[in-house]
Amino acid sequence: MKFKEETHNFGKIPQGTPVTTEFVFTNTGNAPVVLSEVKPTCGCTTPEYTKTPVAPGKTGVIKATFNAAAAGPFNKSITVTSNAETPAITLFLKGEVEKKAVSSAAVKPTSK
Repeated sequence: MKFKEETHNFGKIPQGTPVTTEFVFTNTGNAPVVLSEVKPTCGCTTPEYTKTPVAPGKTGVIKATFNAAAAGPFNKSITVTSNAETPAITLFLKGEVEKKAVSSAAVKPTSK
């Protein structure tokens, strides 16, 4: 099983805006690959993945959505377990969540 990329860098993203990427892999073996588990390290990352066996030479996808709730840099991992020659592969999501600016119009001082 060979991934096009094992690390995706989102760069700078706005706080409160979920972002999604797709990790595409090719079955480079001679038997179907079955993903048995795709587990993120935290609840801030939601994976969706190909549930059917991926035939030799064909591709599958792991779609990962990161909920950019907390401001600051992040480096999250997703462990992919399968029946491939290398049974566990770790994928990474990284970048920096930029703090949402507070609008000055929202806070008006009261005059007396």
